[in-house]
Amino acid sequence: MVKMKPADAPLVIARPDLLKAVERWRRHLAHERRLAAKTVEAYSRDVEQFLSFLAGHLGEPVRLGDLADIRVTDIRAFLASRRNAGAGSRTIARGIAGVRSLVRFLERDGTATGAPFRAVRPPAQKRSLPRPLPPEAASRVVSLDDALDEEPWIAARNTAIFALLYGCGLRISEALSLKRSEAPRDAHDALRITGKGGKERIVPVLPAVTAAIAQYLNLCPYAPGSDSPLFLGARGDRLNPRIVQRAMAKLRSALGLPETATPHALRHSFATHLLANGGDLRGIQELLGHASLSTTQVYTEVDTDRLMAAFDAAHPRA
Repeated sequence: MVKMKPADAPLVIARPDLLKAVERWRRHLAHERRLAAKTVEAYSRDVEQFLSFLAGHLGEPVRLGDLADIRVTDIRAFLASRRNAGAGSRTIARGIAGVRSLVRFLERDGTATGAPFRAVRPPAQKRSLPRPLPPEAASRVVSLDDALDEEPWIAARNTAIFALLYGCGLRISEALSLKRSEAPRDAHDALRITGKGGKERIVPVLPAVTAAIAQYLNLCPYAPGSDSPLFLGARGDRLNPRIVQRAMAKLRSALGLPETATPHALRHSFATHLLANGGDLRGIQELLGHASLSTTQVYTEVDTDRLMAAFDAAHPRA
């Protein structure tokens, strides 16, 4: 994480006592809080940026005790430096969240204080809403009849993946992590999905999704073992997510869909269309694997926006 930078005159931004504390914090995130590896890496980069700034601010490598002497003005100076470097509000807010996580961890044994961080508000950021596809467009994306002129088994594979994203609300990584032995075989099957942070959830599978996967397996020219990936690339190896994204881009162009029609938009469409048809918000949270209900509540805003747009377009006095 935070180490010497290779150069003729290496710059040490943290003393050994602080480096050891940071490593303990990283293990805490990974093993006790069970955060995803990419989240731990992102938080680690945020802390490295802060310590690098602080070392320049103090004129010497940062000691563990220095974190107990942090003032509000130091934090504001860091935020200003990130803004001057071109970082946006969302990036800055996430960056300060990573540093706060470290400080909260160290606060437990009295080696840091989180009061200055609690006194500083991260920059306000405009909340971006998910961009779901209209139901008709989503249905065409998951229809083999609209698949592009590819090898039949590859077209069936892409359709099966899109069907999982839209019909079950999976992320691309979750769909591609499925093993062949986990493929649903009948209309009453369910999938046990391990999502972000190792959080498990049970997702029911629609008959149309089961049929799409069965069609793919029937046409697939490869027959690997049960522990092999369910979805394979053209050469029979593990399928790269970029292949799925490129397939969606080609389909998007062929169907005349907007740039926002991405594989992840199918997951957004799953949640939005469920909610629009009377789905329970708490149930949708469970299906999506969101740790917090507030994350799922964003879809209520999407549905309200669609309702108001329809009102403005149709009401004679609008």
